[in-house]
Amino acid sequence: MLALKKQKKRIGNFLFIIPLVLILIFYIQSSQEHDNPKKQNHSDSFPTELNPVVKKRMNQLIQQAAKKGIAVVITDGFRSAADQDQLYKKGRTVSGNIVTNAKGGESYHNYGLAVDFALKTPSGKIIWDMQYDGNKNGKSDWYEVVDLAKNLGFTWGGDWVKFKDYPHLQMDFGLSIADLQNGARPDESSLTAESK
Repeated sequence: MLALKKQKKRIGNFLFIIPLVLILIFYIQSSQEHDNPKKQNHSDSFPTELNPVVKKRMNQLIQQAAKKGIAVVITDGFRSAADQDQLYKKGRTVSGNIVTNAKGGESYHNYGLAVDFALKTPSGKIIWDMQYDGNKNGKSDWYEVVDLAKNLGFTWGGDWVKFKDYPHLQMDFGLSIADLQNGARPDESSLTAESK
């Protein structure tokens, strides 16, 4: 009889502890999500096109450059992870020069947050000549475009310390690649495209 009472008491204690543990787990998860707002607005699906703000600012860049007599061509925008893997192979397992250190899922292009650009000459030739002064104002057209892009909120791959990517422009909205890989996406409140 005494053994039966002890067993019932253990079961009662056990049934009391389980809900407390579950409540504690729920509370910890909720507070972690609350403490990390970058993770709150996320999507499990990957983007399939340029972010609307990036697209709007890209178009503004093209228009502003045209007013200065510079023809900007976007050579790459959104890039799937599979396309990124193919690009990563260049200079490694496929002939050509190494053009990226980012594998699929490791580039802002894969999240619709980056574009690459080039210049177009009056004869229609696409060039990546950073010294070219097609509008004849004594300044490099390339750097004029970079300055316009920075004023629109882009960061430039030419400012990177390790692997400089001169045609690359991106808007990260404060998110790292790790954040994006974990499902974070730009907050809806940051998705405005007013011109600076």
